Amino acid sequence: MAMTGSPAVLDKELPHGLVAEMAHLSSLPVAADFSFFVEELRARFGVSLDAVLLYGSCLRAREIADGIADFYVVVNSYHSAYRQRHLASLNAWLPPNVFYLEISAQEKTLRAKYAVVSTEDFERGTRRWFHPYLWARFAQPVRLLYVRDEIVRQRIHFSLAHAVTTFLDQVVSAFESGEVTVEEIWSRGLSLTYAAELRPERETRARLLAQLNLDDYARLTAYACAGRVFEGRLIALANGNYRCEIGADTRLRSLRHWKLRRWQGRILSILRLAKAAFTFQDGISYAVWKIERHTGVHVEVSPMLRRHPVLWGYKVFWKLLRRGLLR
Repeated sequence: MAMTGSPAVLDKELPHGLVAEMAHLSSLPVAADFSFFVEELRARFGVSLDAVLLYGSCLRAREIADGIADFYVVVNSYHSAYRQRHLASLNAWLPPNVFYLEISAQEKTLRAKYAVVSTEDFERGTRRWFHPYLWARFAQPVRLLYVRDEIVRQRIHFSLAHAVTTFLDQVVSAFESGEVTVEEIWSRGLSLTYAAELRPERETRARLLAQLNLDDYARLTAYACAGRVFEGRLIALANGNYRCEIGADTRLRSLRHWKLRRWQGRILSILRLAKAAFTFQDGISYAVWKIERHTGVHVEVSPMLRRHPVLWGYKVFWKLLRRGLLR
């Protein structure tokens, strides 16, 4: 399924300040327990491992034993990352593959899920994908816990900076002209990207996340607007707000794109959940937990549907659609 597009940011030079800020934010300290996961992932992927990124709700946690940490494992190629050919093919067909990881350390049980993506797909996903799956995630706070070498580190930093410019470019294009705050830009933007996946969090969730990281988002927005990407479209004001200057045709086209992303996202989410049955230990149970967590809908899984995860995925899709949770 094609997931590439041609955002205007691709042919623009990234502001140096934005790259430097993403490098700084991604290097901030995290809880010591995360190092146990990094060592396990290095052992699993060996010479194929390019980088390990931490993101999600556990990012700032001091005690992670009660949660599930979220990692992105960036590899140099899918075929070198796996012994099983079908896993490499699935990852190349619809990245990422998602796996469960549970380790015991210092008399604690630590749990995580990690997504595997190639360095090339990571770069494409933060710059060129039409769907926001990667550029929306990595415009938000992340930590770079391991990197192979300085060349890969620079590629990751540039990709993170591109995720911010792609996010802002695609979000702001859907706004009406007028004055907006940084909080409005990011909360409305996160709401748009959540609606494009099988994760229909309430608008208050997006606002809460925007408020939690508001200082970071204010600096990132300022650095992004210092370049040529948003020249004439997002103008910094003396009071710290911004003025959007979006043409009617541009906004209409952007709104059509976001509508298309919502439907594309439903299909991609169901396909990824079905694929998780083949890559994720007890993947159906995890998928049920994720759906119930994000929608409040209880999903029953019969033995037959456990044996046929794709059929199960279609059943869940229609159940959510009929209940109005997929729009």
